[in-house]
This record gives sequence, C-alpha cells and structure tokens, in this order.
Amino acid sequence: MGTTAQHTVSLEGIGPVEVSVTEYGDGQPFLLLHGGAGPQSVTGFAEKFAAAHDVRVLVPTHPGFAGTVRPEALASVSGLATLYDALLEQLALTDVTVIGNSIGGWITAEIALLKSPRVSGIVLIDAVGIEVPGHPVADFFSLTMDEVFRLTFHDPEPFRIDPTTLPPAAQAIAAGNRTAIAVYAGSAMADPTLAGRLGSLEIPTLVLWGESDGIVDVDYGRAYAAAIPMAQFQLLPETGHSPQLETPAQVIHAIWDSADTDFSAFAR
Repeated sequence: MGTTAQHTVSLEGIGPVEVSVTEYGDGQPFLLLHGGAGPQSVTGFAEKFAAAHDVRVLVPTHPGFAGTVRPEALASVSGLATLYDALLEQLALTDVTVIGNSIGGWITAEIALLKSPRVSGIVLIDAVGIEVPGHPVADFFSLTMDEVFRLTFHDPEPFRIDPTTLPPAAQAIAAGNRTAIAVYAGSAMADPTLAGRLGSLEIPTLVLWGESDGIVDVDYGRAYAAAIPMAQFQLLPETGHSPQLETPAQVIHAIWDSADTDFSAFAR
C-alpha cells in the first residue's frame, strides 16, 4: 500500500495548488503520471513496479481528477508540466525518470521540454499530444463508453463496466474527470506545436506502445518516437492504450530491460 500526502505548490500566475501524491517504495525516484482514466489507472502498476525493484514511485493526482480541486487558472497541459516541475524542485528530488500514459505522456513530454536537471529520463506510454497527419487521436468525447473500452483494451472484458450502475459519488468523480480532460487537453488532445518542439530534447526516452491501441494507433506512436532524437520505440503485443493497466509486467520489463541498452538513466 502507498502513503498519500498533500503538497501545496505555488505557481506564478496561478497561486497555491494542492496536489495529492501517493508514494510507493524507496530508491531511485520515478514520477508516474496518469491519463484521462484517472489515478486508479496507474496505482496498481506503481505498487507492482515498486515491489519488483528498489524504486520510489510517486503518483500525483492531476488537480480536478478523482474529486480534487482544480484552480481555474490551471487549465493546460503545459500548466500541469510546470506544476510537476515545481513539485520535483520542492521535494528536492534528483535523477528522476518521468513516466506518463496517454495525457500523462503528453505532460511528461512537456516536463522534459522544461529541461530540468532533476529529470534524467522519460517513458511515454501510448502518449497523446502531437498531431500526426492521417492518424488523429480518437475523439473520446464522441464515443460511447462501450466504444472507449473497445478502443482502449486488447481484451476489454475484464475492464468493462456500465457507468450507470456506479454509485452517485463515483459517477460524479467520472464526470469531473471528463471535465478535467477537456480543460487540460481540449477535444483534439493535441498541440500542433509539440512535435516540432520535441526535436530539441536531449534526454533518454523510451516510447512504449500497445499494439492494439485504438485511441492512438501504432503509426502515431512511431511518429512520436521519431520526433525525439534519443527515443527508443518498443511495441508491446496483446495490449492496448493502457498497458500499465492491462499488462503491467510487460511495461515493467520493458522499462527495466532498457537499462541494458543506452538507457542507463532508467536503472541504477
């Protein structure tokens, strides 16, 4: 089980922001950023990763998700990147590998672009954020929940739920998550400037992609890796848009095995 703490981070132009962070394990720090499915989509992976290796995994909840408060001025992915960059500074963390799934991957890319010396490597797991001609991000807001499950998972059955059967409190949290996604990422879930800006990165980067991802396809993933000079691309079989949820062991092995290549930043 993780331990959860509240941190207050002051940002210029926004003011104090309350961030809930759950930590697992001890050792080299990994900042793990969730996507639109909320923090519960990465917490199981965080626990498994920390148990498998001597690492410290920090999982923040993006303000506005899971019933948390989002300051009105915090309304962009770049704003979230600035928030987490300041959080790493406040916690005095060094040699941090940032891992992000989906929108969390987009935030991870923006954190890397801030060029903090505290960040030594990044892992993008089925990230959104760039524009790839002919390969748009699926229009999440026009999909039924059944379609979301079908596009998200290689095998959706273990994960499929009927949102109308959820208790009112859980339905309210889901609605709040959906609102937060729209505020931070917009309906297109892409920034037309991002791919070009990624060319300036000089940081070890691992891009992991589920072969069955129907939200952002494999060609989109290859384009993401191609935009980053030091990126290594790895396809993950029999998994979809959330490999850390559907096949966590695959993701842990991929990250750890990358230490055997040029990606010594991922393991010490």
